[in-house]
This record gives sequence, structure tokens and C-alpha cells, in this order.
Amino acid sequence: MALFLKNLLFTLLVPGSVAFYIPLWIASPAPVDRAPDAIHWLGLAPLAVGVAIYLWCAWDFASFGRGTPAPIDAPTRLVVRGLYRYVRNPMYVGVLCAIVGWALYLASGMLCLYAAAVWTAFHLFVVVYEEPHLRSRFGADYERYCAVVNRWLVKPSRGRAA
Repeated sequence: MALFLKNLLFTLLVPGSVAFYIPLWIASPAPVDRAPDAIHWLGLAPLAVGVAIYLWCAWDFASFGRGTPAPIDAPTRLVVRGLYRYVRNPMYVGVLCAIVGWALYLASGMLCLYAAAVWTAFHLFVVVYEEPHLRSRFGADYERYCAVVNRWLVKPSRGRAA
């Protein structure tokens, strides 16, 4: 139960802020004075997919990794199941999908710029902190995983980790 509560708290504070509170705050000054069109409604698809991706990954972190997405309470086991078989950072991809969904749904160019800034921050965090930390913590297991699974995009030739 404590692990569930820690995951819930982190999710509401960090991804909740990045993917919901901040995008809605950025887009709030822009009045929507047009009839909804197809692009507007298509934004709901990446938004829903992004939320589903994040929740699936958080579940794998808790159930298999016995930790949370928070760096101070990270999983104790290397999580290479679920969506982690396809890309090394699906949780970040899910958050970015949610932001892109908001950008489409709210027809906000500022949210497109915000999504680019968030991706840049995620990439730098992954390269500078997360990957070196995982290499030192999980050693050869993480190296083998990195050799099979790309950081951001599915490898067309392989598709999933062995």
C-alpha cells in the first residue's frame, strides 16, 4: 500500500505538473472561439495514449521493479518488461504524448514549443544523469539492454528486447 501511495504522490506532483497542470496553465490565456474541428478531437488520442503509457510503466516500476519513477525511490530491479522491451524511456514518451495531445486539443502552438522544451530536458536528464546511474547500478545487464533497445524509438529490425 505504501508503494502505491508513493507512486500516486509522485505521479500527481511531477508528471501531473509536466503533462497536465503546466500545459493547461500555458494554454489558459488563449480563448477558444472557434468550432472544434477534427484536429481538435484527434488530440484526445495522443493524450489518452500518453496517460495509458505512463500508468503501464508506473505499474511495472511498482510491481516488478519494487520502486517508483522518482529518482530518490527508483526500482531496485532493472525493469525491461512491458513497454520497456521496445524503448528505454517509454514513461517520458507517454508524458510527451500527453503534451502533444493537449497541444492538438487546445490548438496551441505554445504547447508545441513546450513539448520540444520538455523533450530536450528529458533527453539531457537521461543522457547526463539517468543512463550513467543505471550503468553503474546494473552494470552488464544494463549494457546488454542498451545494445538491444533504443533510447527513444523502436528499432525496426528488432522491435523488442531479448
